[in-house]
Amino acid sequence: MPITPRALNRSTLARQLLLAREPVGVEDAVRRVVALQAQRPGSPYVALWNRIAGFDPARFDEALNGFRVVRSTLMRLTLHQVHADDYRAFREAMEPTLRGGRLHDPRFRAAGFTAADADALLPGLLAHASEPRTGAELRELVERGREGPVAPVVWRMVRQYAPLWHAPEGPPWAFGSAQSFVTASERPALADPEASATGLAVLLRRYLEGFGPASDADMAQFTTAPRRLVREAVRVLLEEGTERLEGADGTVLYDVPGAPLPDGEAPAPPRLLGMWDSVLLAYADRSRIIPPAYRKLVIRVNGDTLPTLLVDGYVAGVWRPVDGGIEATAFHPLPAGAWEGLAAEAAALGGLLAARDPLVYRRYDHWWAKGFPAAGTRVLPAG
Repeated sequence: MPITPRALNRSTLARQLLLAREPVGVEDAVRRVVALQAQRPGSPYVALWNRIAGFDPARFDEALNGFRVVRSTLMRLTLHQVHADDYRAFREAMEPTLRGGRLHDPRFRAAGFTAADADALLPGLLAHASEPRTGAELRELVERGREGPVAPVVWRMVRQYAPLWHAPEGPPWAFGSAQSFVTASERPALADPEASATGLAVLLRRYLEGFGPASDADMAQFTTAPRRLVREAVRVLLEEGTERLEGADGTVLYDVPGAPLPDGEAPAPPRLLGMWDSVLLAYADRSRIIPPAYRKLVIRVNGDTLPTLLVDGYVAGVWRPVDGGIEATAFHPLPAGAWEGLAAEAAALGGLLAARDPLVYRRYDHWWAKGFPAAGTRVLPAG
């Protein structure tokens, strides 16, 4: 029997710990949700607050400071936080994408660098970063190797390609604008097609555990791995026992045996998702979470993915912290019960933000200045 769209929605919410907050530690939670997108340093904290019962941000600080959860450029060429035990396989999975997207970028070549130049620089760079180094220190090392200044784009692409972890810098959200880096404790194999293929199969199996059932197009969207390599990895997964299912429109979906598949009518409580929450970006078919009419309101033309209201499992609006609370803007009329649930969430979220940065997303207020097609806007008391 085909899986209904609502059942797919509930499957995602269940596996992403969004049907109910669960009493798990931060490291277990990070592994279960696979990865936390981390462009904005506060967003992984908001993501875990949404998912963990009694979330204590100090425990997350400890995991980051101890490099048990690590921050690096991975899927979709963006910053993610993943469990340290997952990093090597995930990085090897992303090798073709990172190498092609960074070392073969036209801007890299235009600045006088080649992939071979980067390969020659990496051993010294990684040896120097065996202990945390500032970005300025590592860039200076690259410039010494080149006997002169390098363009900013060169350093940016080298550091994103290199197997470097971001070193935490302290409160409020562990990472800020003054970046420091340290070499990954277990270095991944680079430019090794066999290691990459093995890593991609591992990553896609973990993806299905955390986001399935899903199509090969969804897997390609989540990773930005070439579709050819995704299809090859899916063949490996099928040989290992991955199931083939059918979506309501006939799309072929894949899933790990025994994974949760809640009924489509399972209740889904309101949530205040942070910017770039992974559930908004993990699929080619984003209607699983975002109604098509709202997609461009939530995912802006430059890729900014706004903090959203989740009501009955679907995006229903956006929110931002303001003086006095959480400003919630609904794109369609919400019942009183939904507003009550959102108010309870806002009160709890306010406590997290107050201790760290009450206006965590203030730099994105310009999107609100442009306006939204709002059916209702309320400032919900926080804290």
